[in-house]
Amino acid sequence: MMDRKTENPMEGKWIPATSVRSGAGEEVVSDVYSLTVQIVNVSFVGDPESKQGWVLVDAGMPGSADDILSTAADRFGGRKPTAIILTHGHFDHVGAVVYLAKKWNVPVYTHPREMPYLTGRSRYPEPDATVEGGWVAKISPLFPTEPVDLGGYVKELPEDGRVPGMEGWRWLHTPGHTPGHISLYRKRDRSLLAGDAFVTVRQDSVYQVMTQAPEVNGPPRYLTTDWQAARESVRKLASLEPAAVVTGHGRPMAGEELSRGLEQLARDFDRVAVPDYGRYVDRIEH
Repeated sequence: MMDRKTENPMEGKWIPATSVRSGAGEEVVSDVYSLTVQIVNVSFVGDPESKQGWVLVDAGMPGSADDILSTAADRFGGRKPTAIILTHGHFDHVGAVVYLAKKWNVPVYTHPREMPYLTGRSRYPEPDATVEGGWVAKISPLFPTEPVDLGGYVKELPEDGRVPGMEGWRWLHTPGHTPGHISLYRKRDRSLLAGDAFVTVRQDSVYQVMTQAPEVNGPPRYLTTDWQAARESVRKLASLEPAAVVTGHGRPMAGEELSRGLEQLARDFDRVAVPDYGRYVDRIEH
């Protein structure tokens, strides 16, 4: 890594949003462990009984580094990951990424269209507090949009769909929530790490955000800027018929509850996911 100069505007920030599951972890399948930090999930992918490497998917809220490091130590002992994979670069998925990349001295991989937001060149569009979307939307102006700068740590994902350090997994471009959003899928057991392409909690309900009541929903409304692309991404993921999923927000889901909810979301996306109004809302074409 030639250029290690980094900038971390997330350092010292704290976001006033949490849930009853903050700090809770869950083994989704034997080599996928999901940890909730406030209202967002990070995933630890790798066999804890093996001497092989493991990978961190997403890096939580600002201030989440200690929780992530503690969970990693409990699950993998002193073994550091071989890489960090980012589904996208929003503040709640990169909160600890600069600190962790430097501490572990590991590469961070992302889609090429996310690179401007991870190299300090571009800010995301401002969150839309006017969107139909409840309490979280109303406080969204508090959310940071400054880009982190990972310098030489950040790399583009391989064009052929491979995921470095995650044998058997493929990355899929699932834009809409952000231009370079990705999801990760493993065909042999139909495991899916969906990021914010869809979520398993109703983000426009303060009660459900705090209690994490499970429900398949579209991407978070206040930060989604391309609803037509978001719809096509949900349909792409539904066509995979995942058996188990970890999303960026909400509890892991599996089985009939997941398949039924995702099928309905894909079918009725325009009605149940797209807000009736908001800065980034245009009626999408069929």
